[in-house]
Amino acid sequence: MRLAQAAAETARAAGEVPVGAVLVRGDEVIASGFNHPIGGHDPSAHAEMAALRAAAQALGNYRLPGCELYVTLEPCLMCAGAIMHARIARVVFGAHDPKTGACGSVVDAFANPQLNHHTSVSGGVLADECGEALRTFFAERRRVSREARRAARLQSEEEQTRAGACSPDEPSA
Repeated sequence: MRLAQAAAETARAAGEVPVGAVLVRGDEVIASGFNHPIGGHDPSAHAEMAALRAAAQALGNYRLPGCELYVTLEPCLMCAGAIMHARIARVVFGAHDPKTGACGSVVDAFANPQLNHHTSVSGGVLADECGEALRTFFAERRRVSREARRAARLQSEEEQTRAGACSPDEPSA
């Protein structure tokens, strides 16, 4: 999970939501990935998807049996589907995602007995640290947004004041 957290920091440094993933087989790290949908102009560029793509390329197979995926945030439904199609044996995630989590928080994609592949899931590993990385990222993004709105409002007020002081059509008192 520490390697996934390091990948999440790469996403943060790029201005992306800090989510990281690492795919391992036994003691070997096969691939890692981090969120980059904004920079990549790709709604599927989640950390898990990046790690799965890189692992499939590294192993020369779209099936990744015997592999485990460590990710800092509970996978969404899109990622859960890709994880199942890749035949990942186990998913270990950090923070739960109460908005889009597909490992039990919103839906449990992995609990459906009708599906032909079953991935075991362990959640809450380093959950506080993984969750804090996300909370601080979004708090900072909200702070920057508030400051930008405030600066724009002040600039608009200044422009209105200057326009009012220089207006030749205004009657004198």
